[in-house]
Amino acid sequence: MVQAMIQISNEANQILNIVKAKYDLKDKSHAIERVIIEYGGDFLEPQLRPEFIQKMKDRQKEATVKVKDFNKHFGL
Repeated sequence: MVQAMIQISNEANQILNIVKAKYDLKDKSHAIERVIIEYGGDFLEPQLRPEFIQKMKDRQKEATVKVKDFNKHFGL
């Protein structure tokens, strides 16, 4: 585990206290981690998101179409 000394505003401190209380967390470190994990999902590339993986698994089950000549079929 990594330790970090940080400086935050009073507003950020209040938000951490609310997160800590709302999720019954042990300390502010857990609150910071919770906020980062939830917010960090927006930064993940789409192919890493669980929804995308499930979507691809669902598409694997779909029927396929056989194409003898790709260029002719798609007009290339």
